[in-house]
Amino acid sequence: MLETRIRNAGLRDKIITAAQAASLIKDGMIIGMSGFTRAGDAKAVPVAMAERAAQDPFQITLITGASLGHDVDKILTDAHILARRMPFQSDRTLRNAINRGEVMFIDQHLSETVEQLRSNQIGPVDYAIVEALAITENGGIVPTTSVGNSASLAILADKVIVELNLNQPMALEGIHDIYIPTKRPSREPIPVMACDSRVGVPYIPIPPEKIAGIVITRESDSASTIEAPDTETFVIANHLIEFLLNEVKKGRLDLTLNPLQAGIGTIANAVLNGFVKSPFHNLRMYSEVLQDSTFELFDASKLDFASGSSITLSKACGERVFNNIERYRDKLILRPQEISNHPEVIRRLGIIGINTALEFDIYGNVNSTHVDGANMMNGIGGSGDFARNAYISIFVTKSIAKNGAISSVVPMVTHVDQTEHDVDILVTEQGLADLRGLAPRERARVIIDNCTHPDYRDQLNDYFERACKRGGHTPHLLEEAFSWHVRRAQTGSMLKQ
Repeated sequence: MLETRIRNAGLRDKIITAAQAASLIKDGMIIGMSGFTRAGDAKAVPVAMAERAAQDPFQITLITGASLGHDVDKILTDAHILARRMPFQSDRTLRNAINRGEVMFIDQHLSETVEQLRSNQIGPVDYAIVEALAITENGGIVPTTSVGNSASLAILADKVIVELNLNQPMALEGIHDIYIPTKRPSREPIPVMACDSRVGVPYIPIPPEKIAGIVITRESDSASTIEAPDTETFVIANHLIEFLLNEVKKGRLDLTLNPLQAGIGTIANAVLNGFVKSPFHNLRMYSEVLQDSTFELFDASKLDFASGSSITLSKACGERVFNNIERYRDKLILRPQEISNHPEVIRRLGIIGINTALEFDIYGNVNSTHVDGANMMNGIGGSGDFARNAYISIFVTKSIAKNGAISSVVPMVTHVDQTEHDVDILVTEQGLADLRGLAPRERARVIIDNCTHPDYRDQLNDYFERACKRGGHTPHLLEEAFSWHVRRAQTGSMLKQ
C-alpha cells in the first residue's frame, strides 16, 4: 500500500506521528494548511497541535485556502493557538473570537493571498501542512479533494509536512492541474483558454528534501452542511432561468450559456440545481467549489465539464460520487485557487457569476460578510474575484430573514463588499432586478419594485421618495440610512411599529 502511495523510497523513512509533526511548529511561526471549503484539509496535525498547546502554549498565523473541516478552526481557537487567520473561515467559534478581537482576521479575495506571499508582501511561510493521496518519485505532492492555496504554500514554505490520507481514492490522481503564474511585472498570459484547458502538472512540484515528515491518516472530508432547496430558492432559480432565456432570445447567449460559477452555500447551490430541469444543455462550469449541484447536472446530462478548486459534497452525494469517481474524472479539473479565481481568466472566459448576498441596498451595493457593519460572518471568499470580472455578475438572496424581522433589501448596506459598479443582476424570491445601463435613481426603483418583500416595500419607497426630494445623484437621508439596522437592534425587527 505505502509503496504505491509514497513512490520515492527515500521518503518512506520520513513517516512520523502527528505529535512529532506538531512538535516542529514553534511560537510565532506562519503556517500554511491545505483545505478549501471543508475539502482536502489537514486532519491530524492540527489536532496534535492543540493537544500540545495544552502543555506548551504557542500561537501562529494560519493561512489556508478557505474554510476547514473537522472543526479544525474551532479546535485551534479553543486551544488559543490562532493569533492571526486568513483569508477565509466559516467556523462559529473562530468567528466569535474574531468579533471579540481575540484573533486578527485578514479577509481577502481568494485570488490574492498567494500573490502577496510570492512577492514577500506577507510571509514567509515556515511550514506548509498539506493533505495528499500520494507522493511521486520526484517528491511531487498529489493533492486530494482540493487544491486551494496548497500548491503555492508548499512551494513557498521552508518545509512541508505531508498528511498522506489513505482513505482518499487513488482514482482522484490526474484530475489536478497545478499551474503557477510566472513572476510580475513581465508575467506571461495564463494559458487557460477554456474550462477544460490543462496547462500544468497533476502534482505540486517540490524537491523531496523539503518534506520534513509524512503523517499517515485515514479520515474522510467533513460533509457539506448545505441544506436542500426550498420553495424560495426554487423560485429564485426560476427567476434566473427566465432571465437567461431572455438573454438567449435577445441573441446575447445561446442555450449552452457561458461558463457558470456559483459561490459556496445553500442558495447558490440550490439555484444551480434549478438548471437540471431547464432547457439549457452542454453547460460548462468554471468555479471555485464543485458542490452537489455540479454532480446533479452531470447526472442529468446537462453539464459537460467542470473546473474548480475543491469538491465539497453532502454525505449522500459524496458517497455516490467518490465511490464512482472514475465516472466523472475525465470531466473534472481541480486548480489552484489563484487560477480558478484569476481575474484574467474569468474575464477571458466570460463567466456568468452567481454569488450570495447577506443584504443589498437600493442602489445595488452588496454586503456579503458583515452583520450590522461590525460582526464578521465568514469572509468575502471569491465573490469579489468573480463580481468585478464576470460577463454577468449576479447576486442572490431571500428577501427577508429571521421570519421577516430583517429585510435583505435596505436603504444602505452597513458594509460594502461589492460596490454597485460590480453588480449587474439582483435576485430574490420576489423577482429579479436587471441593473445594467441604469443610473442610481433608476436602479433604486427596479430593486424596490422587483426584489423587496411586500412587508417592506412601502417603507422603502417612503425612504427613497423623501431622499429624492432632498436631491443628489445617489439620494440618501444620512440621518436615516442605517435606521433600519438600529431599529432591529432596539426592537428586534426592521419593520416600523
